[in-house]
Amino acid sequence: MDKIDKEKKSKVKPYDFKEPEITQFNELDLYGTYSYAQYLLWKFEDRVELIRGKVFKMAAPNTDHQDVAGNLFNELTNFLKAKNCRAYIAPCDVRFPQQSTEDDAIFTVLQPDVFVLCDKNKREYRGFIGAPDLVVEVRSPGNSEKAIALKFDIYQEFGVREYWFINPVKLTLLKYVLKSDGLYNAGTTYTKEEVVTSDVLTGFSISLKAVFDFWR
Repeated sequence: MDKIDKEKKSKVKPYDFKEPEITQFNELDLYGTYSYAQYLLWKFEDRVELIRGKVFKMAAPNTDHQDVAGNLFNELTNFLKAKNCRAYIAPCDVRFPQQSTEDDAIFTVLQPDVFVLCDKNKREYRGFIGAPDLVVEVRSPGNSEKAIALKFDIYQEFGVREYWFINPVKLTLLKYVLKSDGLYNAGTTYTKEEVVTSDVLTGFSISLKAVFDFWR
């Protein structure tokens, strides 16, 4: 092999290969591990999340789910006017990088139902990168217990300072707040007749009657 061939070979990276085009969800290997770089190439319409490289399909939310998420998003948006934080509602990709922020090094991409971000540097045109300050997940019939538990672990591990988990069937809200040791507290449960106050968003409180105001 001459000098020119050796130089060409040295410039070829081991991952320089073309990903197979995936146009249907069932073409994915659900036992495989995928990165955000691969996620970006998928052409199907199904909504999915990546949790530590594993694919979780998202079911279409029901109307109660949408009412709850919309009610809370509206209240947060009104409260945050003229403040340095913003509220967002799904579907928005939020990436959780461990060490590198390169696309092929990110293996967790979630779409929280509602979230608040106070650091505008975490926002870019493809979505968001880094932990939000407040995350709200609204349970729907399609949520698996495994996915719920894994998301809790992710939000805790990456430092989401406050996490609300809302159950539209039981009409409850479970609030977790991150402690100084990096772990969530035991959680506080609120019912429809109570008012929830945020520990992270100073001055924000909401009656759960307003959250559970279903349009029926």
